[in-house]
Amino acid sequence: MAAHELVVLGVIIAAIFLFISEWISVDLIALLVIAVLVIGGVLTPQQGLSGFSDPATLTVAFMLVLSAAVLRSGVLRALAPKLSEQMRRSEVRGMLILLLGVPVISAFLNNTPIVAVFIPIVVQAARQAGLSASRMLIPLSYVTILGGVTTLVGTSTNFVASGIAVEHGLKPLGMFQQTPMGLVFLAAGVLYILFAGRKFLRRNRDTTGLQERFGVKDYISEIELLPSAPSVGKRIMEAPLVKAMDMDIIEIRRGHQVFTIPSGDMVLQAHDLLKVRCDASHVRTLGQRKHVRIRPASGRSPDPAATDDGTKLVELVITANSPLEGSTIRDADLMRIYRAVPLAVRSRQAVVNQRLEDVVLRAGDVILAEVRSHYVDRLRALDREADSPFAIIAEQDGHIGIDKRAAAITLGTLLAVVLSAALGLVPIVIGSLLGVCVVVLTRCMTMKDMYDAIDWKIIFLMAGSLSLGMGMSQSGLAERAAQGLVHLAGSHGPVVVLASIYLCTALLTEVMSNNATAAMTAPIAIAAANALHVSPLPFIMAVTFAASFCFMTPIGYQTNMMVYSAGRYKFTDFTRTGAPLALILFILAVALIPVFYPF
Repeated sequence: MAAHELVVLGVIIAAIFLFISEWISVDLIALLVIAVLVIGGVLTPQQGLSGFSDPATLTVAFMLVLSAAVLRSGVLRALAPKLSEQMRRSEVRGMLILLLGVPVISAFLNNTPIVAVFIPIVVQAARQAGLSASRMLIPLSYVTILGGVTTLVGTSTNFVASGIAVEHGLKPLGMFQQTPMGLVFLAAGVLYILFAGRKFLRRNRDTTGLQERFGVKDYISEIELLPSAPSVGKRIMEAPLVKAMDMDIIEIRRGHQVFTIPSGDMVLQAHDLLKVRCDASHVRTLGQRKHVRIRPASGRSPDPAATDDGTKLVELVITANSPLEGSTIRDADLMRIYRAVPLAVRSRQAVVNQRLEDVVLRAGDVILAEVRSHYVDRLRALDREADSPFAIIAEQDGHIGIDKRAAAITLGTLLAVVLSAALGLVPIVIGSLLGVCVVVLTRCMTMKDMYDAIDWKIIFLMAGSLSLGMGMSQSGLAERAAQGLVHLAGSHGPVVVLASIYLCTALLTEVMSNNATAAMTAPIAIAAANALHVSPLPFIMAVTFAASFCFMTPIGYQTNMMVYSAGRYKFTDFTRTGAPLALILFILAVALIPVFYPF
């Protein structure tokens, strides 16, 4: 094996390890891939950086802006009341509407914000119907994935595969070239979820309140300072009570006055009623002190989204690519920036409600926060932004505003981009660029909004993935791997080779980025087709579909991560529900891809 092949192989092994371990973010991994391939002499600097100017990368950036413009108009959130009503009437009817409606949207808009929009809709509707939200959220993620493979613009993975095809001198994928096979996969997925997959999801009703679900009833307490308390007359930062109990004062009631999140310079007075957050064992110690009177939180209102003192409890799920991801609760500074007092964090299956300041936030984590009632509206407005750092699960009932003008312009522009690309009037990269110009010129978005709408993590990941694919081809590693595959399975015909490529891609995408998976396997697929002297198109399609189909783990796809904590799932819930679906789609792929895309 040549030196350049060893470099690329080492990069692949290291990348897979880093993707699985999640030690560093995926965009940084992508940048490191580019740097190592250039330093190792596999690619020239121009080749290494070419992924940033690749039409596929630019198209994804422009389509992210158009997706954000549609979401900002509020048109999708206007569907919430109708969907909620149907889900309350019948679980099956609501599920069917969800399974058929969401894929239509995800076929043309970015998957991640769609799931961010629908999580609070689904959760609220399920709770109002007395159902567990876990009955709906995995299906939501699955059909979003399935809808994304029905068109070229449905997910960035399609553009990665198309870009690598172009690098090898092949034609780019057409707008609806995937649609026939994609619709078969979608139909199979919807039928599976309705008639079999739902049986693997929990049926327990979600009747507990937010405090019970996060285990904070004995954790948030109210303390009245008696006149003899040593802390009376002291500033909060100097109060013996605060220092001894290592507590945070969330609110002070003084007669008719209420001070939310008081500053450390505030002086405590006799008969102040303090709402505090501290270690549960410290609460028990407080009860033994003679200078304070305890009023435990267990006597508070059981309403799951409201308290009895002008504040509301809300659940905030950290979205994929949120600016809060990777930050600690202390660094996120939720109290100052969002006026939200964090009470607990549910991270995957662990609930943390003590010593929150050092908790590192990840995509899919759910924060239980207490917010002043009048400020919830501002959080809702932020939630409607395309680049919102979180989605509000415990969203309150209320009128959802729609900008009809913006909705008409953005939807019309998106339709024009799709049709112009499908009819071959202009390349999709140019059509999407013109679409961005239209939504900015018509003031549906500002230039700042445009920059904020671009998910730079995806852009860096795509650029790194395309460079990795080029490195595999340039070094000869892709051809070597393809020859080995053909040697092992080629005697059984191209169908067996296609099945092997699909299976390897599907297994890789369960534990690492779908874009990186496509970048690793697409060059091998093309080289294998060349070695067999058959059309590479069915092999490219196998990679494109398999790289997006992450159903068995929550870590391989962003939307799975988002519903993981929001639905209070276990890791095995994805494996149990997703493995049969993955097997069904594998069988369909091997049987029908050669039919729709002949060798």
